[in-house]
Amino acid sequence: MERLQKVLANAGVASRRHCEELIVQGRVQVNGQVVKELGTRVDPEQDAIKVDGKLVRLERKIYVLLHKPTGYITSVSDPQGRRVVVDLLRGIKERVYPVGRLDYDTSGLLLLTNDGEMAHMLAHPSYEMDKVYRAWVKGVPSKEKVNLLAKGIKLEDGMTSPGQAKLLKTTAANDRSLLELVIHEGRNRQVRRMCEAIGHPVIKLERIQLGFLTLEGLEPGQYRPLTTAEVERLKRGLTKDRRR
Repeated sequence: MERLQKVLANAGVASRRHCEELIVQGRVQVNGQVVKELGTRVDPEQDAIKVDGKLVRLERKIYVLLHKPTGYITSVSDPQGRRVVVDLLRGIKERVYPVGRLDYDTSGLLLLTNDGEMAHMLAHPSYEMDKVYRAWVKGVPSKEKVNLLAKGIKLEDGMTSPGQAKLLKTTAANDRSLLELVIHEGRNRQVRRMCEAIGHPVIKLERIQLGFLTLEGLEPGQYRPLTTAEVERLKRGLTKDRRR
């Protein structure tokens, strides 16, 4: 027996948090009865579960690593008609959802999956999954400012958690610099706001790594499925981090 919201998330209905909202809103039925209690446990093999009247079918788990180009929304749809990242996944029939977000004008590594439980853990800061970014910024930050990025920056929504930051190179004219930042959080436009806070706005931003996963072999717009070994390594890492 498993919690209803976990079963829904694992079936690819939505993220676990959104599945909880669906339950509370009375949009989920189990064996013909509306269920609004989040603690409800069900047997996905035996119970008939419906969302908005449609039967939920368990899907095989899909894990996709995408090299997101700029100019795409990290979503499955957009009311304004802009391009979304799932438009790039022409060979994937299952419904998958992005893990976390990359801004419209940010490129780089993005995971998509229908495994709601893993998506929740990967996106949650308590699991401390390293996210590595390369950012071209205006000007040349001082050593003190780079250290501030690593120690934590005060933003309007609070202090950022400690991470890592280093200056990789500068242009000959000293008009821009390349920074590498490692963070564990996933706040909205976090890296851009951090760099803005030290007076060096981002010109170009790319996420190059998530945990042990990199963009090796992928051009912008290309994707590949994770191997079984990679999925198992991710799960082991998440379990280990949670026990700290």
